[in-house]
Amino acid sequence: MNLTERYQQVRKRTEMICSHLQTEDYVVQPVVDVSPPKWHIGHVTWFFETFILKPYFMGYQEYNPEYNYVFNSYYETVGNRVIRTDRGNLSRPTVIDIYRYREYVDEAMYNFLCKEPPADIRELMILGFNHEEQHQELLYTDIKYILGHNPLFPAYDKSYLSPKVEHSDAGFVPVNEGVYEIGFEGSDFCFDNELNRHKVYLNAYGISADLVTNAQYLEFMNSGGYHDFRHWHAEGWDWVKNNKVEAPLYWHDIDGQWHHYTYRGLEPLNLKESVCHISYFEAYAYASWKGMRLPTEFEWEAASDKFKWGTRWEWTESSYLPYPGFAKAPGAIGEYNGKFMVNQKVLRGASEVTPPNHSRKTYRNFFQTNLRWQFTGIRLAK
Repeated sequence: MNLTERYQQVRKRTEMICSHLQTEDYVVQPVVDVSPPKWHIGHVTWFFETFILKPYFMGYQEYNPEYNYVFNSYYETVGNRVIRTDRGNLSRPTVIDIYRYREYVDEAMYNFLCKEPPADIRELMILGFNHEEQHQELLYTDIKYILGHNPLFPAYDKSYLSPKVEHSDAGFVPVNEGVYEIGFEGSDFCFDNELNRHKVYLNAYGISADLVTNAQYLEFMNSGGYHDFRHWHAEGWDWVKNNKVEAPLYWHDIDGQWHHYTYRGLEPLNLKESVCHISYFEAYAYASWKGMRLPTEFEWEAASDKFKWGTRWEWTESSYLPYPGFAKAPGAIGEYNGKFMVNQKVLRGASEVTPPNHSRKTYRNFFQTNLRWQFTGIRLAK
């Protein structure tokens, strides 16, 4: 697949995700971590305009100079921007305006790609594809949060099907002590935080072949897990009390029966499914209640060929830190990952809304310990 075909494929998938939305759905920002869908579709377009067209396409006329202020996310190098909490206040530009912006940039990109770009620009293009794919997953999770906090619990897509639940019942996979190679290897694309490949020593351990299910997590809840401080970090216990947390995100007790919000609307809880929308605090507390722990990201990667993964982002016990020899790229692109390497935990794997071919066992996702709007789950280690 050439660059033009890849560009078209990525851009069309973003619009497919949004095709189930009503205009009003595009504008809502219920919490700071969730961005309005209209902002996402504008931001990923701004990325190609800012990093490809403006510097490299001679004669390109910027669509609207004000859009840099509106759609810049966190790139200090590129200039001032709307603060994240105000993204939901942007009634203008309208959804129609932003789609016109996409069409304008897409046409310019197709003209730009009539000639094969040099290697350094090709690398930027591939980064742009992966960047938009990251926002495709964020679109899915942000849309679920927006609709899942609407009092009517409207469906996003009544035909949406979650991946079939597969449990091996294989217990724990043993892994021998030894030195293991960690990090990306090869010539294909990876993010800079997956480099450099390096050795780590691991003690012998066991890692669960299966993710924790809703039924298993209910046992923790029914035993008083959310009311027993012994299983929680101090910060996690404060989080539970201050936010009155009693269950995973999107769970609702209706007349004594647990339901959860899905893309199809509110449904009875499927006890066989892997528990989802769990914070690191909850994952840690559940593991403590079981007398076990979460794996480190290195243990997870070393064992990842021994179990199935990919339907939930899996919390690890590892802080998000640079690998040995990590170096940030110069300019705005260097702001992509390195500046976030503080106060975050690593998640490994992928989720059911991760774009096709966007996951790999070396991929390092990361979020703060209290966040739950991503498709996060639990795999135990001991």
